[in-house]
Amino acid sequence: MNALVDFLIHGLWDLSAWQMVLFTLVMTHITMIGVTVYLHRHQAHRALDLHPLPAHFFRFWLWMTTGMVTKEWTAIHRKHHAKCEQAEDPHSPYVYGIKTVLTRGAELYRAEAQNADTMRRYGHGTPDDWIERNVYSRVSWGGVALMLILDVLLFGVAGLAVWAVQMMWTPITAAGIINGIGHYWGYRNFEAADGSTNVSPWGIIIAGEELHNNHHTYPTSAKLSVKPYEFDIGWMYISILQFFSLAKVKKTPPRAAFGEVRPVADEKTLEALIAHRYEIMAAYAKGLRQAARLELGHLRLVNSDVAVLKAAKRWLHRDPEKVPSSAEASLQQARAASPVLDKMVTMREELRQLWLNTSLSREQLAKDLQAWCHRAEESGIATLREFSLRLRAARLS
Repeated sequence: MNALVDFLIHGLWDLSAWQMVLFTLVMTHITMIGVTVYLHRHQAHRALDLHPLPAHFFRFWLWMTTGMVTKEWTAIHRKHHAKCEQAEDPHSPYVYGIKTVLTRGAELYRAEAQNADTMRRYGHGTPDDWIERNVYSRVSWGGVALMLILDVLLFGVAGLAVWAVQMMWTPITAAGIINGIGHYWGYRNFEAADGSTNVSPWGIIIAGEELHNNHHTYPTSAKLSVKPYEFDIGWMYISILQFFSLAKVKKTPPRAAFGEVRPVADEKTLEALIAHRYEIMAAYAKGLRQAARLELGHLRLVNSDVAVLKAAKRWLHRDPEKVPSSAEASLQQARAASPVLDKMVTMREELRQLWLNTSLSREQLAKDLQAWCHRAEESGIATLREFSLRLRAARLS
C-alpha cells in the first residue's frame, strides 16, 4: 500500500522541484522549436526543406504536446499573412482587440480551423500520408492524452502540473503573445505594410518568433534576426540541422550590395531600391531620427514641446497611414519648427511612392528617381545628400 501511495506521489522519476521545473522548460522549448522550425518556417513559408527524420519527429512531438494539426496551423498562418490586419485576419489585435487575442488566442485558432474555405485555399502542400490521415489529424487529442499518462507515470501527482504547463505554453506564447503583442507593442526595424513588431531582440523564450517585424518583412526567410544585436535561437537549430545535412535553407533576409556611386540614378538603381526597399528605407529612417534629435534638441522643454519631441522621435519616420491621429498635431508642430525635418518627411514620402505607383513605366520611374536624387543632393541637408549618394551606389545583391 505504501509503495502504491509513494508511486502516486513521486512517480517513476523522483526529481526535486527545481529538476522538474528544468525538465518542463526543456520540454516546452522543444515544442517551440517544433512550432517555429517545422510548422512555421518549413511548412507555412517553405523557407527551408527538412529531412524526413526531423520533420516526422516534430510532427510526432507536436501531436504529443499540442494536438495541433499541421494543415490547420499552416493554413491559418498563411491566411494571417495574406489578410494581415484586415477583417479576414484570423487573429489580428486590430480586428479583435489586444485583450481578446491575448486571452482567447487559442479560441480564435480553433474557430478558424473549422473554416473549410481556409483549409482549402491555404492548406495545400501539407502532409497527407497514412499516419497523418489516420492518427495525427483523425485522433488529434490522442497525443496530448498519451502525454498526460506519461507525465503522471513519471512524476505522479506533480505530473498533472507538468502536463498543464506543456499544454498552455504554445497557446499563451504563440497564439497570445506573438499574435497579440507581436502586432501591438515593440520596436520595428522595417516599415512593413502591417502592424508587426519585434517583441524582443533576443528570440530565445519563443524560439526566435519574438522577431516578428523582421519575419513579416521577409516572410520566406528561414532566419528571423537581421541586426547584429539580434539573436534567433531557431536559426541556431536550423544551422545545426543543416550542418548534419538534415535541413536545407532556401532563403535568408536579402541584403543590399553597394559599389561605386553611379553618375546618376538609373534603372539599375531603381531595381535595387525596389528590391531592397525595406532595408534602404530603414537607413533613411535612421537618418531622419538623427536629424530630429539635432533639429529639435534646442527647443525649450515646456510641456507642449516635450510632447512634440516624443511624437517626432516615434512617428516622423513612419508611413503616414501608420501615424495615429493623436500624434498628428505634434508632428505638424515639429515640421513647422524645422524646415529640415519637413523637407526630409516630404521627400521620404516621394521616395516611397516610386514603388507604390504602378501606373508609370519603368523608364519614367527611373527619371523620377534621378530627379529625386538631384533634389536631395542640392537640398543643403547633409543627411539627404549622404543618403542619395549611398542610394546611387546600391546594387542588386
